[in-house]
Amino acid sequence: MSGRLLRLVCTAAVAAGIVLAPGPAAAAPGPGAGEDRSVASLLTDLQRLYREAEKATETYNGTEERLRRQRAEVRRLDTELTRTRLSLRDSRGAAGRLARQQYQNTSGLSPYLRLLLARDPQHALDQGHVIGRLARERAETVGRLAGDEKKAGELAARAREALAEQAALAERQERQRDDVRERLGAVEELLASLTPGELAALAELERTGIAEEQERFLASGALGDDDKPSAEGDRAVRFAVEQLGKPYEWGAEGPATYDCSGLTSVAWDRAGTPIPRTSQEQWARLERVPLDELRPGDLVVYFPEATHVALYLGDGMVVQAPRPGAEVKVSPIAANPVLGAVRPDPGGEPLRRYTPPKLPEGAADGSDAGYADAYAPAAPETSIR
Repeated sequence: MSGRLLRLVCTAAVAAGIVLAPGPAAAAPGPGAGEDRSVASLLTDLQRLYREAEKATETYNGTEERLRRQRAEVRRLDTELTRTRLSLRDSRGAAGRLARQQYQNTSGLSPYLRLLLARDPQHALDQGHVIGRLARERAETVGRLAGDEKKAGELAARAREALAEQAALAERQERQRDDVRERLGAVEELLASLTPGELAALAELERTGIAEEQERFLASGALGDDDKPSAEGDRAVRFAVEQLGKPYEWGAEGPATYDCSGLTSVAWDRAGTPIPRTSQEQWARLERVPLDELRPGDLVVYFPEATHVALYLGDGMVVQAPRPGAEVKVSPIAANPVLGAVRPDPGGEPLRRYTPPKLPEGAADGSDAGYADAYAPAAPETSIR
């Protein structure tokens, strides 16, 4: 299946990612070869495949983040080990010089006898002070040498452990990459098997469902009046809007493609506030805010396991990278089951004046669905036109 055809098929079938309990229209079987498969069973199968792909993708992203940190730690340890080895070399050189001096100055007489027999007692006393100072320097040098040797040994062991951990993470990431590809391949295979009637039924669920869910969500009073964004929130929003139309790609962080958390993390990094890479870490580590206090730039997190994330645009809409086959777009906030919201810059002061970015034509076109979770509440969707 070509990439363009897969994208069209994915768009038509996207409702499977979020609908758990299809209504009467969804229960009708598709015509032709798919007559023995109800749309409900197709939704269940696609939901499972998308959920597995999402979890695999977020696991891959998390490992990628850990691998980045581990590589940085390996570089840090290597640099510190190099400095310590240079210091150790200098300490050994100093210890060798002191040993040679001690050998040259050694005599069988005690300092007391040398003082009694000296022709110039004052000179002998001065020499004694020098010998004492050299002895202290020797003790310090030996101590520094022992310390450097111990530190070098410990750093070498830590560097070996860090390198082994890096290799293990790289191997794990490779397995996870293959896992994502396998699960997305299963999605493509199922979508390619759908009949036109099945695709039409799924597309109808998409078109009619999300508008109703958005209406219910707004009518519930969950959202308040939009607050103005902070200066950084404004920059994050404008960056995200500039990415509209770019394709979704799992594990991608731009500049040409993004996945959901790749878009939100890069937007806030460009705004001046680095945030965690994955949607789960964004939910776990950023400050949570009530939905009725949302302001543009806040992150809206979806599904009980925090497997999807979008950036709040204002007026009940978000900017998101929905799923494979879709593009970065503007979507209703209720396109997926909302878990909650977080704010990357809780201390940021709201702007006094704010003009939302102008959206290009077609910014809300296309598929809105993100990945589903096994326990997500029903939240059917459609594009807002």
